Amino acid sequence: MKRTIHPTAILGQTALLGDDVIVGPYSVIEDDVEIGDGTIIWPHVHIGSGARIGKECKIYSGAVLATEPQDLKFSGEKTYLYVGDRTVIRECVTLNRGTKASGKTVIGSDNLFMAYSHVGHDCVLGNHVVVANGVPFGGHCEVGDFVVVGGVSGVHQFVRIGRFSMIGALSRVTLDVPPFVMASGNDSFRFEGLNSIGLKRRGFSSEKITMIKDAYRIVFQSGLLLSNALEKVKSELPPEPELLEILDFFVSGTHGRKFIRPFNHK
Repeated sequence: MKRTIHPTAILGQTALLGDDVIVGPYSVIEDDVEIGDGTIIWPHVHIGSGARIGKECKIYSGAVLATEPQDLKFSGEKTYLYVGDRTVIRECVTLNRGTKASGKTVIGSDNLFMAYSHVGHDCVLGNHVVVANGVPFGGHCEVGDFVVVGGVSGVHQFVRIGRFSMIGALSRVTLDVPPFVMASGNDSFRFEGLNSIGLKRRGFSSEKITMIKDAYRIVFQSGLLLSNALEKVKSELPPEPELLEILDFFVSGTHGRKFIRPFNHK
């Protein structure tokens, strides 16, 4: 079992480190931390109690993981931060633990968090997510796989972002973003059409993209009430997995959420 721990690093007695883990100078790893094989921790990283870090992650200088959530209701309960495999966490990123609401913050595998981004308590992020510089997620956000969030965008607490969506830079993300779309805006956050290029890059056929586009035309441009528009999608389009995912997204919201408005839908 091979590990490389710099002599200036501080390692809790109950911390569990896998094979080939590297811990750089002046990093602090508290008790009750688990770190998977091959993960690299650069200098001046702080990993708090309750962190569960996967294999082959890269955690850069100044990152702070699994410290107490920024929630006035937090009262010291035992909670966790889970990070999947091969996730890259760049300089000065902060990832908070959960609260008693769910007990955990969960981040999937193969993600990239650029410098100064933040994930608040009780968030759930999927796999292959790219979060650009300076993006904060408020508590309880839900983010699907293959989402891209542009730099210095702010994601409001309890917001959901569906799979394969892309958020433009400098956006004020206060509304739920359905799967497969592009959205942006600061003064007015708006739906700007399908993420067609992203879908093509991920292997979606032209037929699938057209079908998704047809569904959103009904939802956003038919003039129907949302419930009636969803029924129209069900009755007129085939029950493909992507369409079922769109329908489920709209009917599964809680907390009185609102959805983005149409704009430039082509």
